Amino acid sequence: MAEEADGRGDLPPTPGSELQAPHFLQDVIFHGKFKLLKALTPQESSLCQHGLFFLDGQRRVDYVLSYPSKKPSSGRSGRQATHLLTENAVARSLRRGPQSRERHIPQHQGQRAKEPSGVDVELGCPAETLNGHEDQKILRREEFEGKLRDMGLELEKDEETKISGVSFVKIHAPWNILCREAELMKLKMPTKKVYEVKQLRGVVEKISSLVSKVVEPLHPQVEEHQPKNIKHLSHTFSREKQHLFDLSDKDYFFDSKTRSSIVFEILKRTKCKAKYSMGITSLLGHGVYTAAYPLHDGDINEENAVPNDRKLLYEEWANYGVFYKYQPIGLVRKYFGEKIGLYFAWLGLYTQMLIPASLVGVIVFLYGCATVNDNIPSMEICNTMNNITMCPLCDRVCSYWELSSACATARASHLFDNPATVFFSIFMALWAAMFMEHWKRRQMRLNYEWDLTGFEDEEDHPRAEYELRVMQKSTSKDQKAQHKIKKLTCQDRLPAYMTNLVMMLLMIGVTFAIVFGVILYRISTKAALYMSANPVTRSNAQLTVKTTAAIINLVVILILDEVYGAVARWLTVLEVPKTDKSFEERLIFKTFILKFVNAFTPIIYIAFFRGRLVGRPGSYLYVFESYRMEECAHGGCLMELCIQLSITMLGKQLIQNNLFEIGVPKLKKLIRYIRSKQGAFQEEERQKKLQRYETDHFLEPFAGLTPEYMEMIIQFGFVTLFVASFPLAPLFALLNNIIEIRLDAKKFVTELRRPVAARAKDIGIWYNLLRGVANVAVIINAFVISFTSDFIPRMVYQYMYSPDGSMHGFVNNTLSYFNVSHFQQGKEPMDPLYLGHPVQMCRYKDYRDPPWSTTPYEISKEFWAVLAVRLAFVIVFQNVVMLMSDIVDWLIPDIPKDISLQIHKEKILLVDLFLKEEQGKAGNLERRSCVEGKENWSSSNNNNKHSSSTAAQPRSGLHTNSTNSL
Repeated sequence: MAEEADGRGDLPPTPGSELQAPHFLQDVIFHGKFKLLKALTPQESSLCQHGLFFLDGQRRVDYVLSYPSKKPSSGRSGRQATHLLTENAVARSLRRGPQSRERHIPQHQGQRAKEPSGVDVELGCPAETLNGHEDQKILRREEFEGKLRDMGLELEKDEETKISGVSFVKIHAPWNILCREAELMKLKMPTKKVYEVKQLRGVVEKISSLVSKVVEPLHPQVEEHQPKNIKHLSHTFSREKQHLFDLSDKDYFFDSKTRSSIVFEILKRTKCKAKYSMGITSLLGHGVYTAAYPLHDGDINEENAVPNDRKLLYEEWANYGVFYKYQPIGLVRKYFGEKIGLYFAWLGLYTQMLIPASLVGVIVFLYGCATVNDNIPSMEICNTMNNITMCPLCDRVCSYWELSSACATARASHLFDNPATVFFSIFMALWAAMFMEHWKRRQMRLNYEWDLTGFEDEEDHPRAEYELRVMQKSTSKDQKAQHKIKKLTCQDRLPAYMTNLVMMLLMIGVTFAIVFGVILYRISTKAALYMSANPVTRSNAQLTVKTTAAIINLVVILILDEVYGAVARWLTVLEVPKTDKSFEERLIFKTFILKFVNAFTPIIYIAFFRGRLVGRPGSYLYVFESYRMEECAHGGCLMELCIQLSITMLGKQLIQNNLFEIGVPKLKKLIRYIRSKQGAFQEEERQKKLQRYETDHFLEPFAGLTPEYMEMIIQFGFVTLFVASFPLAPLFALLNNIIEIRLDAKKFVTELRRPVAARAKDIGIWYNLLRGVANVAVIINAFVISFTSDFIPRMVYQYMYSPDGSMHGFVNNTLSYFNVSHFQQGKEPMDPLYLGHPVQMCRYKDYRDPPWSTTPYEISKEFWAVLAVRLAFVIVFQNVVMLMSDIVDWLIPDIPKDISLQIHKEKILLVDLFLKEEQGKAGNLERRSCVEGKENWSSSNNNNKHSSSTAAQPRSGLHTNSTNSL
């Protein structure tokens, strides 16, 4: 492609052309061809003006590198422009061969010799005394760029930028380089061959067409380049089989996403001779370059902007006004790559699957609201005629209280603790299994549509840090020179593994310690509120303590999430994984463990431990001999579990997922603008004057999909793990995700630099984490129903102890008696007449024998009966739900039938295509051999005639001579 450009006579000489720089300057200065200089001005070309092309307006910018530099405040001088042109001319000559190199280098050296000694060429300003570190960076940068040119890439520098202290290197990949790398990367590209996708027939086709007409307004207004029933046959790109592909427009055969990924692959594997320089990641880590990124396609806010995929995505995807529409997943994949496309496809499917879960959860909640007045236990608690006196909730400052005062709590608990919650737990377990199976089918369909059916993850290049560690090990004094070290062993990583283990346990211990601290806060605050002289404060002490403790837990969770994310990354760096994929998987696993424990430890404590380590009146369990362990209200701990779960879930979604995602990128972008010292310009004016690569420089770097997946996995845990206690969790998750999709879309399109497109056929380790959370959810919900709620005690009483088979008398059955004279010294209430009459016996919630029995205060038989039924329910519930999930997994095939048929059809068409190609080649060879045979036969005949005539001439001559002699 470069050779073609050289032959165009109508194009002016540019910094990237093959013309020599001195000739260019001679034409400008001595022959008055100032149009050549005008052609280099970016404002004259609309393509160059936006910074998407080189200065010649022909070559597309596929990648950009930025590095720090010092420049004078005024414009570039003529000498600097000459130096830039000469540098490019010499660099281009390096790729054309040794003769050209010998011809250009002396000119370049001669020109540099004429330059004033007081000017530093690299910095473009008067020479300053640089330290060795900066000189080393300059040398490594020059060497790396030379290697890139040797690899065939074309480079163009821009040191006259509007960003103070930043220069840019624009990279373009010519056609031959793209073809070479596409073949090495085994990219699948569409061929000329098209075929018709088999459509549904019969009743299914009619239903499908009807559904498509109904949901037509929900589809985004994205133009399809071809009908849905027509598909191009794809094949791995090969330079030998270029005739199979449609190469009529070579500039757009490889889209911008593919071009940037090809260039990034070259940047990753290009190594320098400098010490410990292994690709662009190493150079970025050492500060040789400050950033490396592909460019966005264009502007999105300008009315007269050229139509591009980014603007289309902004209008039809990254917009809150289209929240009700489907996502243009095909366009997302085309612009950002398969890996990001799969994330948004998974997020969209997860959000769709939350719709039926939300509907069922709302129905369960409404059932609780409808039956609250018919619930006999709550009616017995609210009945003031029962006159049940309860034991104090704390020592000394708390007094006796009437059970009827807990009426509101008991009625609210019924909203979440009713027979429908058991059904909802089973439903959500099956829902999780169906979601996983549905995603596998959706994933296979996307693999077929995106031509990833035969794609296999290839082994990544070793990370720069890994190669550096191997190099340091091989060059250490302790190693002998007989063999070369090629990898790190487990023994080398043993200190890192031990550090990981110790730090993970320490972080989990920190979480437990904070939960314990919140427990102490509950106990002490409750005692302080009960000492208040205000009766309103005393009556609302329980609710105040629950709410404030849940808010404290939320704040701690948000802070520790950020700390644990940084700790997990530091621990992963210590391990020095070999490849980027291994690094990402280890980081994800550590981060998930720490954040999962951080988010769910307070909830697990309330669900399974609170109220069970209390003791009994007269023999309570104390912490530090002064803090009495807290117990649940009579309505049970399920209500408090619901409060903690709702505050934590909603707080994380509103604050962490939404507020942080909106505010943090904008704050970082503002800091970059301030650091760039561009405050003299107004925002709009600066945006108009900046090139595309300068505008993208201010955007936030793409940090991977781990934070996006992580928040959704934690949310999936909230939806499935404790759904028995909070049926409205799917509804809140659905509302959050509707905003989350558009928020993430807007962040990717407007706030982040364009990420390098990465190929992937699945979501990787995240699927295994989802499967693990779904399996754990079955067990946890079984324990929540058995031990946290009153479902099992109610069933046991109704079918074993109730005299008439009803729930009348259930509350009295669950309360034990305590003689107030058996209080320990100093633990009795300070105001025993708080209720207006002396109390002889008080009640507390437990299954124990009364004080007048032969075994006072011992655990009764009812306790063991309830415990046995609880354990039996856990075993039965777990096995039944697991079996039903396996049945769902078995009934739903992983690959849709139509997709498997189309994949099989593609293989047959590929075989036919290659057979026809081979037959064509054989026919051409046969015809060629026939033609060559005829030519050989005719040439042999002519040779025979010629030889016979030449042989006859000497014989006749000999006869004449002999006659003459006679």
